[in-house]
Amino acid sequence: MTGKLMPDASLNPTSLVVSAISNAFALSSVLYIAWEITGGHVNPAVTFAMAVGGHISVPTALFYWVAQLIASVIACLFLKVIVVGMHVPTYTIAEEMTGFGASVLEGTLTFVLVYTIYAARDTRRGRVSSTGTLIIGLITGASVLAAGPFSGGSMNPACAFGSASIAGTFRNQAVYWVGPLVGAAVAGLLYDNVLFPSQNSDENVRV
Repeated sequence: MTGKLMPDASLNPTSLVVSAISNAFALSSVLYIAWEITGGHVNPAVTFAMAVGGHISVPTALFYWVAQLIASVIACLFLKVIVVGMHVPTYTIAEEMTGFGASVLEGTLTFVLVYTIYAARDTRRGRVSSTGTLIIGLITGASVLAAGPFSGGSMNPACAFGSASIAGTFRNQAVYWVGPLVGAAVAGLLYDNVLFPSQNSDENVRV
């Protein structure tokens, strides 16, 4: 799961770097803690890829989606309530980007993220380690650095939905759903069926 970028991230490199670092280590920590319990489902795009690939059932995926969206809204609301004068920023698209271009960018970054998750958590390479979760977090941080000034570097529909819900505006929400969901599904299918196929692929990755 990725966090929110400062509104002036493109103009303030410091805020962008801080956001990228916080995303990297927050995601790594959450995955390390939750992996053995739930598989670390914190991103609807990753959950969608696992459902499309047959690693989890559709009802389970829907349950995760509901939990992810509710948690995102509560987190943003909690932040707004406990911090006086706190403005929870929403993901925005840079003026030089089109909606289609931003969606492609988000989809490409989500493709990289989900492919990394599949590779790091393939049981044929052993159990998931702290190194694996750290790599996933660092990939997320690097993606935030790359896409922050252009589309915000969400890669997580739940994050975009939560902040938009609290802000009361859902402008460009499709960008943060269509791109990541398509990118995630392509990454999962490519990994399982083309690059590293297995007769028991359903047992190779657990998320």
